[in-house]
Amino acid sequence: MAKFLEGNDLNAGLEDLFGNAKKSLILISPYIKLHQRYISVLKNQINEHDLKITIVFGKNEDDLSKSMQEDDFNFFKSFPNIEIRYEKNLHAKYYANDKSAIITSMNLYSFSQDNNIEAGILLKSSLVGFGTGDNSLDEEAWDYFKRVIQQSELLFKKEPTYESGFLGITKKYKSSTIHTDKLTDFFDEINISQPAKKQKLGNDTKKESRSKLIIKSGFCIRTRKQIVFNPTRPLCDEAYLSWEKFSNKDYPEKYCHYSGEPSNGETSFAKPILKKNWKKAKEEFKL
Repeated sequence: MAKFLEGNDLNAGLEDLFGNAKKSLILISPYIKLHQRYISVLKNQINEHDLKITIVFGKNEDDLSKSMQEDDFNFFKSFPNIEIRYEKNLHAKYYANDKSAIITSMNLYSFSQDNNIEAGILLKSSLVGFGTGDNSLDEEAWDYFKRVIQQSELLFKKEPTYESGFLGITKKYKSSTIHTDKLTDFFDEINISQPAKKQKLGNDTKKESRSKLIIKSGFCIRTRKQIVFNPTRPLCDEAYLSWEKFSNKDYPEKYCHYSGEPSNGETSFAKPILKKNWKKAKEEFKL
């Protein structure tokens, strides 16, 4: 089922989507600066360790703080089960929970919510729709944005840990552990460099070094197109769709995911990095 949303209906639809998420909440927006209304709704979910939140933002690779501000990062990292990812080419906006999704023109940005003319399409899955094709648009959208998430670079990951309950059948939430955190150091470095912001000399160098700390580029092993470095997903979108038809992880490919050099068939989806480059890639990307 699809429904057109605009104005207050769009804002209300997003608040409803955030508030009714049970197992999954996906926020894909190039720019993120949360409106107080969204913060209020999301705060009600802050202790829900079963709710997995996935955020993808983008743009401004020379200074990621222009796309997500530190206050919003500090708010998000207080959630017990969350991933924050980055995709430099992101322009689409997509928000989804367990049962519904909204594809829209609106960034998750307070100015957009208050001032811009925005619209969106609400997609809802229904039990009646399964097997009839009525949910096909929702499924196609999810398949596309799932690939966007998989190709993006992981910058922050926090997962809940559990202890076994009665006879090992039940589990009890214990705490949450941060497994990946590249954003805290990034924002700390910005704060340290703030007093020197007016000094243009050396400022661009500082930005470039920050960018290199965070944005890791690799190469598609079939087309040599530059993509996010991710050995578990070493293909660009077009190549992945072609590969997915057969899903042969050992099929010989043309290039090294780490260096982009010809591999003469020595790389594959299962082994995307040439042996001679593995040690260097392991050290550089902390594999």
